[in-house]
Amino acid sequence: METTKTLGIYIHIPFCMAKCAYCDFYSLADREKLMPDFQHALLRHIKEYAPQLDGYLIDTVYFGGGTPSFYGSDRLIRIFNALKKYGNVLIDSEVTVEVNPGTITKADMQRLIRTGFNRISIGVQTSDDGLLKSLGRRHTFADAEETVKNAREAGFKNVSIDLIYGLPSQTRDAWAETLNRAAALKPDHISCYGLKIEEGSQLYIYKNSPFIPDDDAQADMYLYAVEALERFGYRQYEISNFARRGFESKHNLKYWMGDEYLGFGPGAHSYIGGKRYNFIADLERYIENVLSGKSVVDLSEEITDFERASEYLMLRLRTTRGISEEEYYEIYPCSMEKAVELFKQYEKHGWAQFKDGRWSFTPEGFLRSNILIGQLLETQTKQRSLMTRPWEQPEDALLRSQLTLFDLKPKEVQMFRGI
Repeated sequence: METTKTLGIYIHIPFCMAKCAYCDFYSLADREKLMPDFQHALLRHIKEYAPQLDGYLIDTVYFGGGTPSFYGSDRLIRIFNALKKYGNVLIDSEVTVEVNPGTITKADMQRLIRTGFNRISIGVQTSDDGLLKSLGRRHTFADAEETVKNAREAGFKNVSIDLIYGLPSQTRDAWAETLNRAAALKPDHISCYGLKIEEGSQLYIYKNSPFIPDDDAQADMYLYAVEALERFGYRQYEISNFARRGFESKHNLKYWMGDEYLGFGPGAHSYIGGKRYNFIADLERYIENVLSGKSVVDLSEEITDFERASEYLMLRLRTTRGISEEEYYEIYPCSMEKAVELFKQYEKHGWAQFKDGRWSFTPEGFLRSNILIGQLLETQTKQRSLMTRPWEQPEDALLRSQLTLFDLKPKEVQMFRGI
């Protein structure tokens, strides 16, 4: 079957060696005994989706978690081989695996490389060993350095690292030290997430504590990161992501650009065929339902053209590429005249810029993006009301669109970390 449609695949591995203090994603510690059953269910789930995969070319695959490296390279390889068996995985697909230092050997990395994995994302978080320990991380910065070194020697030519700022008692100078030492590792991609203390995480007891850097302190750290990483040769392409030219995450860009993706595993999200849905975030139920032939869908909804246009604004404006009136109009034929007036106001404040026919936020605008995007959405909803009958209630459509993005979203989209 000939096709030109592309699809990203996300595999959620919910197992962790230990739960980090800041983590509110669906991940579980001390559940290794369920790994064989989960593997069996996951492989069956992928096989069941073979007819749906047949209509696409898979150009990105992302193994996230949890800690995929803790799950084991043998299982990861079998999952990837199943995707190649039941789907049209392009030979030059971007295939990413998340790892934590100390959970994977160089030999395992080499095995992944030989199978087709070509991008590795390493959870470094900070260069401060004391902070790592307080966060529940089971590695030191020296372990992270060793993991980056092993990845390069194993053959990974695309190495990404994750960092977090705004950690308990972290100062701007300490954050600067982390950035300096991280850049010295010479990764190809760096993600910088501001700490957001969510209910359900171990750090929640410290919410609003003076030990946690406040919004102004986090903003200062964020702007410093943008400036410092630019000097180190990393171009910002999304609110929290920076890369050397040509090393932007192709998989994550699918989320920002509104492209289609399909998730597998408990809590995984999908956007395909004009529908957005997520699977139940319950490991035991996921295994039981898949193996017994029951549905594992938790929530599902069809996305209207107006909702797609709203998501276009919300997602694209989180990238440095931004938006254009022409692209918006192709999705939903509605004037952006009032929105452009808002953009011009933002431009006067230094929050937005207009270049090559596109509006985008500056770093200062990214800091205020939730508020600014909300204003733009409200403006476009009012504009739509001029085109529809009053009883169609466009405000409800806007609300559904906001819930679609911020509640029914894949793990990567969740990681705005409060910016």
